[in-house]
Parts: sequence; C-alpha cells; structure tokens
Amino acid sequence: MNISTEFGKHVLLPEGLDARIKEAANSLFEQKMDFTGWTDLPEKWLKGEAFAEIQKTADEIRKKAKLLIVIGIGGSYLGAKAVIEALAPEKMLGHPAADGRDTQIAFAGCNLSSSYHKVLLNAVKTMDTEICVISKSGTTTEPALAFALFKEALIKKYGRAEAMKRIVAITDEKKGTLREEADREGYKTFIVPDDVGGRYSVLTPVGLLPIAAAGIDIRRLLKGALEMKESIQSKPGTSGPLAYAGARYRLSTEKGGTGVWPKTTEIFEYYEPRLAYFAEWLKQLFGESEGKEGLGIFPASLSFSADLHSMGQFLQEGRQIFFETVLDVREPGTDLLAPMGAGPLLEGRSMNQVERAATDGVIRAHEAAGVPVIRISLPDFSPNVMGQMIYFFEMNCAVTALLSGVNPFDQPGVEAYKAEMKAGLKK
Repeated sequence: MNISTEFGKHVLLPEGLDARIKEAANSLFEQKMDFTGWTDLPEKWLKGEAFAEIQKTADEIRKKAKLLIVIGIGGSYLGAKAVIEALAPEKMLGHPAADGRDTQIAFAGCNLSSSYHKVLLNAVKTMDTEICVISKSGTTTEPALAFALFKEALIKKYGRAEAMKRIVAITDEKKGTLREEADREGYKTFIVPDDVGGRYSVLTPVGLLPIAAAGIDIRRLLKGALEMKESIQSKPGTSGPLAYAGARYRLSTEKGGTGVWPKTTEIFEYYEPRLAYFAEWLKQLFGESEGKEGLGIFPASLSFSADLHSMGQFLQEGRQIFFETVLDVREPGTDLLAPMGAGPLLEGRSMNQVERAATDGVIRAHEAAGVPVIRISLPDFSPNVMGQMIYFFEMNCAVTALLSGVNPFDQPGVEAYKAEMKAGLKK
C-alpha cells in the first residue's frame, strides 16, 4: 500500500498548474540545478556496491558497541532521528522499552547544552561506545564542540589507538577540517555527496548509516523512496503526488475569498508521537528550502491530541493564517482496549478506534470553521512507507519552491547568525 493525499473542501486545488509542475519536476529529475543529486539516490544506492559497505559498517557497530553517538546538527541528524524515532523508538537511548541487548542510539552536537551532553558523557563511562560524526566541513560550532568532548572521552576510556577505531566520519570527499583529521587518524569514512544538500541527505550515508545501526532495513527504506519516485514520474503533474505542491502554492499565493488569504503558515499535525521528529525534519526541509526573498510558508507542527488542549481553540476560532497538513497513520501496529471504568463511551473500544474518531472529528470541526485541511495517509509504520514519505516531501518541497521562484537548495540567511555568534566568541 502507498501513501495517499486527500484534499479537504477548502483546499485550493492546483488547477492550471499542470504544465508548471511538470516543468519543475523534470528540471529536478534531469538535475539541471546544483544540489539535485538526491533525486536519483534510491536507485544509486540499491544498485551500487557502497550500499553493502554501509550495511557492513552498521553491523560491525551493532556487534561492537552498546551505544552509538551520532554527532551532527540540522540535516546531519534530523533525517536519521526522524526515521529511527518512527520505526524503532526503543533503540533510542533512555527509551522505556530499551532492553539493553541492542545498540542504543543517541544524538549529540545538535544543541549547546552542557547538561544534555554531560548525561551522554556519563553513558560513555558505562557502555561500550562508538561515534559517528557527520559534518561536511568539520567546523560547524555545535558538532565540532561535541566531537571534541566525546573523542576525548573515548581516548580516556580505550586509549588513543582503540578510540580512533571507534570513530566513523561522514564528511567531504577531499577537503575540510574533518576530512583532514579522518585521513590523519585513520577513521572509517563515508562521503557526503557534493551534489546533495544537508536537508535532502537522509538517503545518503548521513542518514543511512545511523538508521542501519538502529537495526532498520535500509534496503526497504530505499525501495519505498524508489516507488515514490516512479509514482511521481508516471504522473508528474496535478493528477499525481505533486498535486500537494500545487495546492500548497495556491494556498500561499491566492488572494480574496473568505477568511484570511494567502495562507502563510502550514501546520504539520500528527497523532502518533513517533512522528515528532519527522515533523521536525519537515520544518527544516520546508523552512530552509522556501524561506527566502521575503517568501515561503512558515512550517509549524503540533502533536495531537495533546496540543488540541492548548492550541485547539486557536485552530478553531483564531486568525486563519494557516492550513493544516495531517500525517494520519491508518494502522499504527499496536492497540489496547479501554477497560471497564473508562466510561460508557469508551469502555470496550480500542485506543486506535478512539484515535480514529479524534482524527476524523477534528478534521470535520476545522473544515466546518473554514480551515483548509490536507490529509496525508500512511498505511503503517514500515521502512517502505517511511521511504515513500521522505521522497514525497522532498519532491513536493522543491517543486513548491520552484513554483514560487526561489532556489530550494541554498540557505544564504543561515550565515548571518553564525557570523554574529563567532564575533561574540572572539570578544
């Protein structure tokens, strides 16, 4: 089963955009722009010998270590964490279902919190540990600082020679501080492709190695992505998966009609907590790709039903600057029955039934208030479906940006805060 898209009655359908969407999609598939190498990653990895090397390295990590610390920020960690949280949350360090037998995954260098990193440093003292450091340059502040901390901890625990064997670096092929260090120290390395930007890199070693180290079938992940690519290529216009891009573009540019137009915010909503980091990945993907030249749809996310008790009032009756995109998992994979005592409305019902009633009921209520709602239905939690989702959103994000006239693959505004932070440190 494939993912599907359902447009609510207030969503502006992508009428008149067929030719432009096809042109944008073709330019991506033909790689006419820089940083479009991600479009053919699924078939490249499935056919290439490098896939076997990634799987072999992941298997070695799982045999040797009880803890893998993945060091990176932004696109260097969000994609991997999104997939692991969705498909194998019990493999995350500290998860209640972790049984201590399998390798646990932790992420570092994605914030500047000393207390957060202190907890992980304490874990290194008691667990056999390996590091996967991900950085194209090796000089980004957060991962550079974290790598120095954890490399020092490995050396103290294992001695320098053994510590160097416990580090895998995913970095530039030829240049950069991390590449120079990896060559000098003899780290196992994988390459961040030059033609793939960070937020589109989850189907490169950046995402595939940590995901495989969590025991997830990366071949099925790639096959799912390839299935979505083929589906888009068979229907590259408004009759296929890219209709979502056209609807987003119209919602964000249309003027007039009832309510507030254009819609400047997209709220990604999910009822399964396992999708929390997938929503975080979506926020980077869309925010960094579209938010430039005074344009773009602001990406936000809400966890339902919890956030219905804090944001439900605004969604129902607040200023309608937004549309909603619901990530709806049809078969979560587990279920519980409400016992006697839960009340006559609930007792005997499954939690999935209650969640389904909540999902459908919220959509009906918000549509009755005039809110545009798009439902993205996921058949289940599986590597195949997650691969489809990754490729679906990458393509739709890039196509929407091209329709808006911006380059989806640069991020010139990111450098401003980095320069100010470095200036502050020099003072």
